[in-house]
Amino acid sequence: MTAAPGMRDLAQRLVTYEAGAGETSAVAESPALLVFEKLRQSLGEFVGVAGFQSLASRALTLARPEAPSLSAAWVAADGTLQGLGAIETQIEMDKNQVGDGGIILIARLLGLLCLFLGEALTLSLLRNAWPGEVFDERIPAHGRTT
Repeated sequence: MTAAPGMRDLAQRLVTYEAGAGETSAVAESPALLVFEKLRQSLGEFVGVAGFQSLASRALTLARPEAPSLSAAWVAADGTLQGLGAIETQIEMDKNQVGDGGIILIARLLGLLCLFLGEALTLSLLRNAWPGEVFDERIPAHGRTT
């Protein structure tokens, strides 16, 4: 089972935005990690640390079969994503593969949010994390387009 195309597209847009925003930042962090961290902060306020950690762990479990590069990653008790940075620094690793893994993980997390919280609340949380960004009126979920 793969991530819904709409969720993957949304995840790609968020990662692309963070990649562009990160050009002015002194921090050399992965755009996918930046998206994950923004989601952690935004959702943590809503569902708490344990709630986010649970959702993120499930998303990681769902993403691993599609992205073997995530096999060394884990979600810590505080909800932070660990182990992905070490994967990204491996010289022999294909950068596109790592980026795809991050996008797949974000897509799986967004899919779970839509499933458990609903589309309207998920969009509200995304707008909270990215207040200046424009999101579509509806999020295509579970392979449907709207």
